[in-house]
Amino acid sequence: MKNKEIKVLLAAPRGFCAGVDRAIEIVKKSIDKYGAPVYVRHEIVHNKHVVESLKKIGAIFVEELEEIEDKTRPVIFSAHGVPKSVPAEAKNLKMQYVDATCPLVSKVHREAENLNKNGCHIILIGHKNHPEVMGTMGQIPKDGIDLIENVEDVKKYENKDNKNLAFITQTTLSVDDTKEIVDSLRKKFPNIKEPKKEDICYATTNRQAAVKKIAKECEMFFVIGSRNSSNSVRLVEVANNSGCPSATLIHSETPIPFEKIAVCNTIGISSGASAPEVLVNNFISNLKKKFTLKIEEVEIIKENVTFKIPGKLN
Repeated sequence: MKNKEIKVLLAAPRGFCAGVDRAIEIVKKSIDKYGAPVYVRHEIVHNKHVVESLKKIGAIFVEELEEIEDKTRPVIFSAHGVPKSVPAEAKNLKMQYVDATCPLVSKVHREAENLNKNGCHIILIGHKNHPEVMGTMGQIPKDGIDLIENVEDVKKYENKDNKNLAFITQTTLSVDDTKEIVDSLRKKFPNIKEPKKEDICYATTNRQAAVKKIAKECEMFFVIGSRNSSNSVRLVEVANNSGCPSATLIHSETPIPFEKIAVCNTIGISSGASAPEVLVNNFISNLKKKFTLKIEEVEIIKENVTFKIPGKLN
């Protein structure tokens, strides 16, 4: 097994996006500025390794503000964004907060507010109960927005009061699946208003395009990421749909299927936008213990996006 040579196609870009980088930096800088502990509402990004490493330096993760015992300590809102009720609750509790919402998610929030102000009824394409979706839906009154998850939902959807419809999307969806849903919305409601600029974020689009480019050449494809990370799960689907017979999500508890890899000549590797590169390196190191690897990085585009840290942390 050890001397079996396997070609590894390594997708690029992969891993951390600018929004995730910024969110992690916000937690670290908050601890530097305010001391430990600082509280974080919801996982700052969906990755166990990241969450555990931030716990070690003084971050305490909670799901709701009421769980916070010491209300004099600052709280950080995760990269996924929060409903408007959350900062309002923090103000009522006289809590200091830092918002680490990804700027691309904030853009969708502003879009929702503006459409609502202009009398549009909003259809949000996204996944139920995902924190980003809950945050976006919480920007406007409940009766002004409906969630659609798939083409079936579009078929069932009725515009009873003949409202002016507009759609927006979660930022981490599958580009291809979303296109299908959007096409069926346009077909059913020809006057539906669409976003001026794509809502699916650049990082999601780039990572999916990189996987798509190499998946058909691979007998197995591995995406390093967490089960609750929407963009990681989408990458597995993209690999499967792009001609790879077997795509797997490798999360913190996944055993590596060495026996299955042993019969492959070419495998692919990528990682979700909230997975640190160290996890990719660890995975490759484990493979090197069993096989001889010939690694080829396939880069489709260079990313140089960065987002500013809130001024109060500088």
